[in-house]
Amino acid sequence: MESFTKLLSVAVGGAFGASARYLINISPLADWFEKFPFPTFFINVVGSFFIGFLFVLFTDKFAPSENLRLALTVGFLGAFTTFSTFELEIFEFVRERNLATAFLYLFLSVSIGFVGVLAGVWLAKKF
Repeated sequence: MESFTKLLSVAVGGAFGASARYLINISPLADWFEKFPFPTFFINVVGSFFIGFLFVLFTDKFAPSENLRLALTVGFLGAFTTFSTFELEIFEFVRERNLATAFLYLFLSVSIGFVGVLAGVWLAKKF
């Protein structure tokens, strides 16, 4: 039952995070720039801010229930943006003074992730 409650916490948080992302993507923010994906940029920056904020809040200030932590971080922010988790992982490498791994993870994630997009586009065009 505990696992189901955790799953439900993630699902509820995810529903709100996905809804928030959608609302930002259809907001007037989407029309501000023609050639720059401002809504996605905004979502990634805001998500990164909040995962850093919650990280400190939940580790240094108070200990929330596991379900609340999962709902907000894995659920809401996970659906809102995975970029925030990526940023936090890099932060943790830097905090542990593992700069080579932080840089390698950053570089490989962006470059190989982009190659993945290109490969997906190429494959989809073959159909």
